[in-house]
Amino acid sequence: MPHPVDVHVGKRIRHRRWLVGMTQQQLAESVGIKFQQIQKYETGANRVSASRLWDIADALDVEVSFFFEGLNSEAPSRENGESVPADLLGDKEALDLVRSYYAIPENQRRRLFDLARVLSDVA
Repeated sequence: MPHPVDVHVGKRIRHRRWLVGMTQQQLAESVGIKFQQIQKYETGANRVSASRLWDIADALDVEVSFFFEGLNSEAPSRENGESVPADLLGDKEALDLVRSYYAIPENQRRRLFDLARVLSDVA
């Protein structure tokens, strides 16, 4: 059974890779491994060594600490007390929504954000 830290790091790798629009093959090539190894890292099946995590962070243009963010905290919650799904980074629909959101021009994005806040307060 994978260690929870390995699963968390793997999810953060997948999340960042997806946000930058990189395939597993592209990431694997940039760090000099096979894409199957990236798959194993992303599921937590294989533990990522420190040097490999350093290379992955470089390829994904983030600090190594990015992969550990949120590890010690509880699942975030909204002001009304409802919690966000624990596996938000593994939810393809949520990631699609985030990618689409950031593709919207900033002034329109702000208005959409305000609308979403109002709708979530009503629900």
